[in-house]
Amino acid sequence: MAPKQRPPLSAPEGPDLASVLRRNIEALEEHARQERRRATVQERLAQRITDFAGSMVFVYLHLALVGAWVAVNLGWVPSVKAFDPTFVILATFASVEAIFLSTFVLISQNRTAEMADRRAKLDLQINLLAEHEVTRLLSLMKAVAHHLGVEEAHDPALHELERDVAPEAVLQELAEDDDG
Repeated sequence: MAPKQRPPLSAPEGPDLASVLRRNIEALEEHARQERRRATVQERLAQRITDFAGSMVFVYLHLALVGAWVAVNLGWVPSVKAFDPTFVILATFASVEAIFLSTFVLISQNRTAEMADRRAKLDLQINLLAEHEVTRLLSLMKAVAHHLGVEEAHDPALHELERDVAPEAVLQELAEDDDG
């Protein structure tokens, strides 16, 4: 007896996978645009400063400025008189700059953390919805298998899998694991 051949896979009815992905990507991009529009002037300024401070242009600029400062104040540039021979002014500038840069970085990190928290909540909601849908599909498939007399429908492990996940119970279990 010849093995049963499966029919060839055909394109799905309705929107194809590429169009669903395109829609999702566009929705995410629109959400990112809205996030940028919601940012306050101070948050946008802090992000721009942080972006610049995290660039190689910033590093090269500092190398040039500090190098010139040191060269002048060590007397290596004879045509320019030393104005900070003890480098106290340079140290003060560097300290004040570090204070401001760290503040700008913290502002940017706080905003990024808020956006990450919102994304994590969205992920959790989608995961809980998907889990619920899979649980319902499992129940339906078990009922169909039971009706057709498929022996696996009586597997006791399926009963546990048919139960919805209770997020509060999972959170409590995680908290107990962290405490113990």
